[in-house]
Amino acid sequence: MRGPDTHPYRRPMLATEHSEFDAGSERIAFAMAQRCGLPLCGVLPMLSNAEYEAVAPQLAERTEAAVASRLAELSAAAAAAGATWQPMVRRGPALFREILDGAIQCQADLIIIRRRGRLGRLANLLVGDMVNQVLAQAPCSVLVAPQRAVMWSRHVLVAVDPTAPDAAAIDQGAAVAAECALPLTLVAVADRPEDESTRRALADALALARQRVPQAQAQVLRGKAHLQITEAAQRLGADLIVVGRHGEGGFAHAWVGGVAQKVIGLAECPVLVAIPSSTASKASP
Repeated sequence: MRGPDTHPYRRPMLATEHSEFDAGSERIAFAMAQRCGLPLCGVLPMLSNAEYEAVAPQLAERTEAAVASRLAELSAAAAAAGATWQPMVRRGPALFREILDGAIQCQADLIIIRRRGRLGRLANLLVGDMVNQVLAQAPCSVLVAPQRAVMWSRHVLVAVDPTAPDAAAIDQGAAVAAECALPLTLVAVADRPEDESTRRALADALALARQRVPQAQAQVLRGKAHLQITEAAQRLGADLIVVGRHGEGGFAHAWVGGVAQKVIGLAECPVLVAIPSSTASKASP
C-alpha cells in the first residue's frame, strides 16, 4: 500500500465492543492504519440507562471499570500494531446510534465493524441487529469483518446487480484493488445471463472498473445470487467482497434479508458495503 494520499479511505473508524467477535475487525483496522499511515478513530459503544444507573451505582462502576480495561487492551493492541489510535467511549440506549453518531463526529469515510459468529442459518442472526442498523443508516461505507478475517492480499470481487449496477461499489472496489495492486473481478448473477441488457450493464461496469484497474475481469453467473457470489469468491481466492447499498437507506428496505445481507453473513472474508461519498458528506457536521 502506498499511503494516505492515494488510499481510497482517509478517515477509517473502528466500532468495537472488544468481544471475541470483534477480533477480525480490530485486526483489519489496525493493519489498515499502520500500512497506509492513516489516523484511526475508534468508538467503543456502551449501553447506558440513567435511571438504572442511579439505583444501581455499584453495577455502573463495574461497567465503567470493564470499559476502561477494554480501552487499555485496545490501546495496547494498537500500539503493538504500530497504529495511531484515537479512541472514545460513547454511551446511550442504542449501540448502533452511538456508532453512527461517532462516525459523524469523526467525519469517518469508512466504518469497520464486526460480524457475529455462525449462530444459525438465518443471515440476520449471523449479521446481528446492531450491525444491520449501522449498515442501513451509515453515512459512509461500512466494512464488515468475520472473527477470523485478515487484511486482504489476494483478490477483490465486486458483486454487480445487473438490474441496477451500483457505481459506488464498482468505483470503491476498483480503488481498493488498485491501491493494493490486486486483481479485480466483477461478478453479476442473472436469471438470463445471455440477456443483452445484462451483458450491457456488466460491460458498462467493467469499463468503469478498468479506469482504475485496466486488467479487471467480469463474469456473468446464474443461480441464487448470494451463493454464486460467495462461491465465486472462494473459487477466485478473493479475500474482499464489495457490494453496494442502493441509495440512502436503501439497504434497510431492499437488501437486509436479501442478497447483500446473506453475502455478509456467509462470506469467509470481509465484505465492504460501498456507500457514495455524497451520502457521507450530507451527514457530516
